[in-house]
Amino acid sequence: MKNKYIDLIEQTFYFPQEEFQLEKNELQFHGIDLMKLIEKYGTPLKFTYLPKISENIRRAQQWFQKAIEIHQYHGKYHYCYCTKSSHFQHVLHEALKNDIHIETSSAFDIDIVENLKDEGKITEDTFIICNGFKRDQYVQNIANLINNGHRNCIPIIDNYEELDLLSDAIDCDYEIGIRIASEEEPKFEFYTSRLGIGYKNIVPFYNKRIKDHPKVNLKMLHFFINTGIRDTAYYWNELLKCLRVYVNLKKVCPTLDSLNIGGGFPIKNSLGFDYDYQYMVDEIVNQIKGACVEAGVDVPHIFTEFGSFTVGECGGAVYEVLYQKQQNDREKWNMINSSFITTMPDTWAISKRFVMLPINRWNEEYERVLLGGLTCDSDDYYNSEQHMNGIYLPKYKKEKPLYIGFFNTGAYQESIGGFGGLQHCLIPQPKHILIDRDQNGTLMTEVFTAQQTSDQFMAILGYKKNADDTIENPSQSKERIKFY
Repeated sequence: MKNKYIDLIEQTFYFPQEEFQLEKNELQFHGIDLMKLIEKYGTPLKFTYLPKISENIRRAQQWFQKAIEIHQYHGKYHYCYCTKSSHFQHVLHEALKNDIHIETSSAFDIDIVENLKDEGKITEDTFIICNGFKRDQYVQNIANLINNGHRNCIPIIDNYEELDLLSDAIDCDYEIGIRIASEEEPKFEFYTSRLGIGYKNIVPFYNKRIKDHPKVNLKMLHFFINTGIRDTAYYWNELLKCLRVYVNLKKVCPTLDSLNIGGGFPIKNSLGFDYDYQYMVDEIVNQIKGACVEAGVDVPHIFTEFGSFTVGECGGAVYEVLYQKQQNDREKWNMINSSFITTMPDTWAISKRFVMLPINRWNEEYERVLLGGLTCDSDDYYNSEQHMNGIYLPKYKKEKPLYIGFFNTGAYQESIGGFGGLQHCLIPQPKHILIDRDQNGTLMTEVFTAQQTSDQFMAILGYKKNADDTIENPSQSKERIKFY
């Protein structure tokens, strides 16, 4: 009788998969022995597998390069990383090992850019695409960057006032982009994005305010929709409307040479995930070329801004099941040694689902359960996977510890959850481990931050005076060692 957890997985999915394999009935992720990681560092534990960042960047660059060659597309492709997905230094340093550019969203992003320039990670050739609603500090930081010689900084105009604000602060000629206020999908709460300028207003705005401006050249048209790049009638319809704006704008604006199609490549959220990236890239490149050829204008350089796709699949979280509560005839609650609200806030805020798998005991019988966090909040739970309305795990046994992992959690969780600050019910932030490979492919681990302590919480709350020491300095706690 096939009633073991491994049987359930093999009957439901193609398994093993590229990043998930079993070794002696224990899960490995990209060749990382997760049980050894647990034995060394304990749980709860968060980790970042840095090589996956470069791998995904190179994959996207190859998809676009292949499409450009197939369609004989006479424009270049530029990969931009959205810093808002994860601002950490180790993430930016890994991403910038590749030929990429940067997209920013707020004033302090420019401080990160300046730091990366000082370290030599960014050069004057790196495009800095400045999105977002811009107020005084953001405008001034952009101006400082351009005034100091970084001419590849392109502020994207989000509203009419920004043009004057930027021109007052910038001392030289500069280039801009305009963001299209795309229409939201039909089931959304409102019709038009709050970001950007309406489709019908862009060409008149250019003719009235930019065409004869003494300092400004329009270089880029920016297009983005919240649902991301998906093979739906809604996406293709919005892209077609964007291309109509581009060709009409190009006919009156010779300096326009770039189209930014934003981001939104999905990442794996289930072992059953299926998405044809190459097909989507091929079709996007083909449609852009077709629209430009039909209108008799040059094709644009293509920019993308990938955030979650860049970093999402590098992250993971590991917990131990502490106890099982039988609340009624049907509901069994497996209580974890941390909190979903604090460590993976997307599961609580937008009901996002990640790949969830047990780390050990794959060769034992399974049961249907609910997962509960440590906080006293009723919403601190996880009750379904992406592919089914339920969770199945090896049966709870008090004498046999069960460890579970959530994978592809690398985007947004730390910034939304408030890394290093107060956590709901004062549940401590877990230890965070960086995992890399040396030149020989040997796995290396490094403690980025230790688990939060009571003293750190007490200082933040004002009960202790050493508030400056509330967050351990990662550079003081790093010990780089061979993993195995």
